[in-house]
Amino acid sequence: MKHELRAILLATLAFAIGTVQAAAPAEKPVLNPAPTAKDWADIAKLPDWSGVWTPNISDQDRKARSDMPPWTAKGMEQVQWQLAEEKAGRPPPLFVNCLPEAMPGWMLVSHNSMEVLFTPGRVTMLGESDGGRLRRIYTDGRKHPADPDPTFHGHSTGHWEGDTLVVDTVGVHPQTYISISEAAGVPNNGDMHIKERIFLDPKNKDTMIFEMEITAPKVLTRTWKTTRIWYRQRAQKYDIIEGVCSEGYFRPDKDKWGNDIFVPIQHDVGGNRIPPK
Repeated sequence: MKHELRAILLATLAFAIGTVQAAAPAEKPVLNPAPTAKDWADIAKLPDWSGVWTPNISDQDRKARSDMPPWTAKGMEQVQWQLAEEKAGRPPPLFVNCLPEAMPGWMLVSHNSMEVLFTPGRVTMLGESDGGRLRRIYTDGRKHPADPDPTFHGHSTGHWEGDTLVVDTVGVHPQTYISISEAAGVPNNGDMHIKERIFLDPKNKDTMIFEMEITAPKVLTRTWKTTRIWYRQRAQKYDIIEGVCSEGYFRPDKDKWGNDIFVPIQHDVGGNRIPPK
């Protein structure tokens, strides 16, 4: 009888321990593990994207006229009104509030320079405006979060197909514009999905091509496929600089103790400075 009771107690204890172990949450994987020597060596095998890159603004202007996104009827009505306002000398203020141009606007209509950094498991794009705009493209094999917190540039994952970086972006704020110029564009309104293929022009390694596919079912009738061109400014010896958008909304002054401070400058709805009275 004692042996039977002992066996029952041991079986119950084993079952209880197994239940606790099964209920215990699995340990979360390290998001950014320490890179190995091979990880650093693999970076040397990637294409050379070093230096400062500036957008081809003439190409942007051509695309604004010849490569219109497939807007919904409401989106087209809004863009046509914006273009008419711009022609009349009253360009709508899409990018005057110092919020980031964000995705996909950064790639579509930016007029500022950019540099690209390669580190193990990540490609980082740094822009000189918006206080230092930033895109992180994870190349370590991770997936998108099941429910990503929206951000201005979204959550981007990527992988290399030869010398082409293939990028997938979700989780972008619904307020960010699908823009064709700095005066015309429509907020994506949510559920936007961006795919990119980024590579150097085989005929000119100082030219970077962005092939983009933008799906935004609330404002586009179908996926919009477009391209943008960036140039490497190697010969001019440019260096990327700090650009703080909101700095233009302030002027230097002194406080009552003689400290150097910034004080606000009044602006109108179009972003123009209002002269002091």
